Amino acid sequence: MSLPALVLDWYRASARDLPWRRPETTPWGVMVSEFMLQQTPVARVEPVWTAWMDRWPVPSALAAAPRADVLRAWGKLGYPRRALRLHEAAAEIARAHGDVVPSDVNALEALPGIGSYTARAIAAFGYGRRCPVVDTNVRRVVARAVHGRGDAGPARTTADLADVDALLPGDDASAAVISAGLMELGAVVCIARGPRCSACPVRSVCAWQAAGRPEYSGPRKPVQAFAGTDRQVRGRLLDVLRDAPGPVERAALDAAWSDAAQRDRCLHSLLVDGLAEQHDDGRFALPA
Repeated sequence: MSLPALVLDWYRASARDLPWRRPETTPWGVMVSEFMLQQTPVARVEPVWTAWMDRWPVPSALAAAPRADVLRAWGKLGYPRRALRLHEAAAEIARAHGDVVPSDVNALEALPGIGSYTARAIAAFGYGRRCPVVDTNVRRVVARAVHGRGDAGPARTTADLADVDALLPGDDASAAVISAGLMELGAVVCIARGPRCSACPVRSVCAWQAAGRPEYSGPRKPVQAFAGTDRQVRGRLLDVLRDAPGPVERAALDAAWSDAAQRDRCLHSLLVDGLAEQHDDGRFALPA
């Protein structure tokens, strides 16, 4: 069997039961999941996604919500600007698309906060379209199974899309499932460290396996630290604002981080990004 056929059969039999993959999930639900899953583990996303969809089942419902409620519901998923971009995209869908998420990649890319990857993922997973979707997991699977390399190395957008496009059959339904299957394979079997080759459904056709699993010798992506970074400080300040029933005094924010210069810089960036606002009396709060 070919690699795509093996992936197709394996995914249909073994895919994780994630709520945004269920048949009743709307394209809006898929879109919300894609925003939440960016650089965030599935286990953290699942309960937040479920609560979010119960509360805001259609774009117009989210668009009508205050931004403060949106940020509180986003909680600790990280990168909270994603929540505001999703809120903006929902408003545009409600206004310009009849409260229905577009299925066209170009129309999706025109929405706030949606780039090429997210647009393609919504088209493939929300609408079952033949649309190559490439993330880190897919690139790793293709690098190993197709090219015989231990890792994919730096992203090459055009070449990466062409690699995946070459694996997809012509029909929409099968192609969409294979796109999801490649991503799943990289997430749970063909993982970066300690790949589970003995359990891999494509082992028989894997070029990396056939070559003796050579070590990757190219440039590696640097590991991003978190402790002590501006990202951590912004998160601490947002925690104070999220947990407060109303506007807070500056002293409450000062207590969240001891480095005054870094704290002031991060507070300013939250104000610039629209994640916080300062009232006329000098207190701070989430945006209305």
